[in-house]
Amino acid sequence: MPRNKLPHDGEPAPPAEEGYCAPVPAPALELTTERLFVQVAPVSAAARVLDYCRRNRAHLAPWEPERQPDYFTKAFWVRQLAGARDEYETGHSVRTVLVRRDCAGFREGREGPVIGVINLSQIVRGAFQAGVLGYSLDRSAEGQGLMSEGLSALVEHAFDTMGLHRIMAAYRPENERSAAVLERLGFEKEGYAKNYLFIDGAWRDHVLTALTRPEPSRTAIPGTPAPISVPLVAGRQGGRRAGKPSNSALK
Repeated sequence: MPRNKLPHDGEPAPPAEEGYCAPVPAPALELTTERLFVQVAPVSAAARVLDYCRRNRAHLAPWEPERQPDYFTKAFWVRQLAGARDEYETGHSVRTVLVRRDCAGFREGREGPVIGVINLSQIVRGAFQAGVLGYSLDRSAEGQGLMSEGLSALVEHAFDTMGLHRIMAAYRPENERSAAVLERLGFEKEGYAKNYLFIDGAWRDHVLTALTRPEPSRTAIPGTPAPISVPLVAGRQGGRRAGKPSNSALK
């Protein structure tokens, strides 16, 4: 019997039948790696993203902007995920969550707990063809190479599928894990910005890094938005240590 096609958010479900199991809303994008799903998640994932934020509130606080109270509500994440899907479909960002593929008790692992976030935002086309990378990881998932694995998949997608030329990332000098992750992926230091972002109650210095496509894309057309839908692709596995969050991973 053929499997049901997964609907996008907002599409009506088919009439209930005996033994019928409602389909799971499909992510707008899903990349697969050896151990992860990297998803532009549907609105139905709001409770799981909220759980991730609450679970890691103290862990992430030293590395992210101060969060307002509504950040830790389901209503906030319903709005955020709806906006993330719109931004993806218009080519302005690729805001993803990380879910382990081996999570037991969930449909094919895709509805498992969120263990991390990777965002490629502020995408600019034209002559620049670039975006800004931010990320964070669950405390319990550190030290397993999962962030390197997820970042590798999204960077590959940004270069090979979206046709971007340049990805930028910034981290605080004391964030050694983030520095190591970016170095493994080939990011190069390009500068040092004093008082760059207001983080954890003060203006913090940041190291500025970037990764450029080894060979400039011959297919990217300036001004062309990112694809609305792409096939699932496999990402390369990265190093063994996971990074602390770079700034602005969750917005």
